[in-house]
Amino acid sequence: MQERHSDGKRYFNEQALTTQKYVIPYLSSLRKVDKNCTVLEIGCGEAGNLKPFLDLGCRCVGIDISKGRIENGKIFFAGHPNEANLELIAEDIYDTVSPERFDIIITRDVIEHIPNQELFMGRCRDFMKPDGLYFIGFPPWYNPFGGHQQLLKNKLFSKLPYYHIIPRVAYKSLLKVLGETDDKIEAMLEIYDTGISIDRLNRVLKKNNYRKLKQTDWLVNPNYETKFGIKPRKQIGLISAIPFLRNFFITASYMVVQPIHED
Repeated sequence: MQERHSDGKRYFNEQALTTQKYVIPYLSSLRKVDKNCTVLEIGCGEAGNLKPFLDLGCRCVGIDISKGRIENGKIFFAGHPNEANLELIAEDIYDTVSPERFDIIITRDVIEHIPNQELFMGRCRDFMKPDGLYFIGFPPWYNPFGGHQQLLKNKLFSKLPYYHIIPRVAYKSLLKVLGETDDKIEAMLEIYDTGISIDRLNRVLKKNNYRKLKQTDWLVNPNYETKFGIKPRKQIGLISAIPFLRNFFITASYMVVQPIHED
């Protein structure tokens, strides 16, 4: 297996484990997740998040704009007992034409990378059944590593928190001083431009007529258990109730929302 496949497979497995242990139980409190469910993941990458659903026999569809990641996903799923229930599509979600409507939609660690989140959330309604559930999991921009600075090659600055929230011009200059490549700087600035807070996402959801069925904010992201062996912890107490301030202390927010349909 080539190195790019190996790295993708590791991330694939991390996604699958977290979704199996945390996301499916989270959804199961609102509806039964079994072979009768249809599931769509938008921005699926290699589609590791879909594996636990496919294991249950769900009909699963993954859409991602990266053809390479979709091709890797097809390799990783080859030989799965329920492979016939899986469809992976390399396409821009705005170009996708699907007659199918889904019981469950997932975007995990995706919405913070999407330009124009209001347009995106409106588009997602086109793929949902009237009683469908939409799971959103994301790291708020202002959290210690909301800028994804762990991706930097500089060992010190890849471990330092919060500096990603400095003014954009200063942030770009700092990345240049650190010796990051032009491509990496562009990628980090894209994250800077699309990073989203809990409060802004709430406004986006309201504007697109979604109601929130459930929300859990995490002091310690469930992803960290798989990656670092750190037990997840929910954010509770006064901080979790204070708008804006809470974004600095929440490493992940889980939400389940549903479209409101006018009579």
